[in-house]
Amino acid sequence: MDIEVNQTPFSLPEQATLADALSAFGARPPFAVAVNGEFVARGQHAARLLSAGDRIDVVHPVAGG
Repeated sequence: MDIEVNQTPFSLPEQATLADALSAFGARPPFAVAVNGEFVARGQHAARLLSAGDRIDVVHPVAGG
């Protein structure tokens, strides 16, 4: 199935989870994740199944003043 992670196309097997997509993307903590604009808690990444066309946004915190 085809998805997008931070506007980059990715192809994953059917029944892939959000955790699978984050691993393929190479995401390194700390980060927050939204699927199709909805926040997904870290504890739900392995359970959240993806569908073709899903858009995943990975956001890293920014520190500074």
